[in-house]
Amino acid sequence: MQNQQVKGSRVLAVDSAQSWGYILGQAQTQACPVVIHFTAEWCAPSKFMAGFFEELALKYPDVLFLSVDVDEIK
Repeated sequence: MQNQQVKGSRVLAVDSAQSWGYILGQAQTQACPVVIHFTAEWCAPSKFMAGFFEELALKYPDVLFLSVDVDEIK
């Protein structure tokens, strides 16, 4: 299970089904709201939204923001 968080970013990239389950389980236990950005390298609207998603993550620090690349999740 490996999750990636870019330095300075509050968005956590989920890279496996195992980490997906673990992260959502922890969020549920802590009653933490979760916002998920499903993305793909080939999807232009998804790329456009990435910056806005980062802004939201900074604006709402009590919310867990996840990014899931649908082509790379294992």
